Amino acid sequence: MHKAYSSPVAVTNAILTPKTKARYLALDVLRGMTVALMIVVNTPGSWETVYAPFRHAEWHGFTITDLVFPTFLFVVGNALSFSRQKFAQQDNKAFLTKIITRTALIFLIGLFLNAYPFITFSDGSYPLKDFSALRIMGVLQRIALCYGFAALIIHYFKIRGVVIFSVLALSAYWAILYFLGDQPEPYSLSGNAALKFDLLVLPAKNLYKGYGIPFDPEGLLSTLPAIVNVIAGYLTGVFIQKSGNNLKTITTLNWTVVLLVVVAQLWNIYFPINKPIWTSSYVLQTVGLDLLILAGLLFIIEIANLKKWTYFFEVFGRNPLFIYALSGMIVKTLGLIKIGDQGLQGWIYQHGYANWLAGKNASLLFAISYMLVLWLIGYLLDKKRVYIKV
Repeated sequence: MHKAYSSPVAVTNAILTPKTKARYLALDVLRGMTVALMIVVNTPGSWETVYAPFRHAEWHGFTITDLVFPTFLFVVGNALSFSRQKFAQQDNKAFLTKIITRTALIFLIGLFLNAYPFITFSDGSYPLKDFSALRIMGVLQRIALCYGFAALIIHYFKIRGVVIFSVLALSAYWAILYFLGDQPEPYSLSGNAALKFDLLVLPAKNLYKGYGIPFDPEGLLSTLPAIVNVIAGYLTGVFIQKSGNNLKTITTLNWTVVLLVVVAQLWNIYFPINKPIWTSSYVLQTVGLDLLILAGLLFIIEIANLKKWTYFFEVFGRNPLFIYALSGMIVKTLGLIKIGDQGLQGWIYQHGYANWLAGKNASLLFAISYMLVLWLIGYLLDKKRVYIKV
C-alpha cells in the first residue's frame, strides 16, 4: 500500500507519474534521467566554470542542456496517455474541474518557488523580497499551462485533431514571429514577437532578467509551441501502448526520429533552433531526440532485458517534481546561510572541491555530488514507499 502525501510543492508529481499498471519502465527511466541531468546543469559549483555541454546555447543553437526542459514536457504527455481512458469515463464537469484545478495548483506552486525563500540578504540583515517585482512565469508555470491546454486539446479533439493542431500551432508560431518581429532580425533577443506579446500582458519588472533585458524564456506566447512537446509525448505513449515494446515499434520510432530531425535542420535555415523563444524547429529537434532516447531505452530494457542499472534513475522518476522543487529550495536556502562573506553553498564548493580540483572539474563534481544527495533523499522515500502526489 503506497503512502501518499499532499504537498504544495509536489502536487505536480501526479502529472508525471502514470497511475495505471500499463506503464513501461523506459518511461520511468527517461523521467529519472531528465531529473538527474536537470540537477547537474542547474547546480554547478560555480557558474564561471561550466563545461560547454552543460550550458544552454546563448541564443540560436543547441546543447544537451537545451533538451532537459522539453523532455519534462514530453514525459508529461506520456503520462497523459495513461490517463486518457480515466478522463474519457468522467463527465465533462468532473474532467474540467480536475484539469483546471491541477493547472492552477501547478502554476501557483511555480510562483511559490519563484518567491522562495521570501527574504534576501543585504548589509547583514534579511529584508523581505520585493514581491511587486516577482517573476510571474517559470518552469512549473509553463508545465502547468502546457499540461492544461494539451489535456483539453487531447480530450476534445482526439488523435486526428491533435495532430492537426500541432501542425497549425508550429506553422502559426513561425508566421507570428516572422511577420511581427523586428526586421531584418525577427528572431533577435530584443526584437522577437514573443517578447513583444509578453510585454503587452505582463509588466517588464515581472519578467526574467537573466538576458540583460526583461525577457522571459518561459513566456506566454512561446508556450504555444511548447504545448506540442506535451502532445508529442502523448502520441508516443499511445503508439507504444498499442504497438507494444517490440522491435517493430522501435524501428518506427527511429524512422520518425530521422524525419523530425531532418525537417528540424531544414527549418533551422529559416527559423533557427532556439530554446529561449522555443522555435518550431526547436520543438521538432527535441521531440526527435526524445524519441531516439526512448527507442534506445526500450531496446536496452525491453528487448535486451538489461534492467539492473535502471533503479538509479527510477528513484528520480518516482518523485520527479518533488525532487526538482526540493533541489532548488535547498540551494536557495544554502545561499542565505552566510559564513563570512560567502553563502554556505559557495563555502562548501570552495573548501570541499575547488581547493583540490581545478575549474570545470571541481564545478562538475560539485553538481554530481549534489545530484547524488537528492538521489539519496529519493531513495529513502522509495524505500519507505512514499510517493508524494495529490
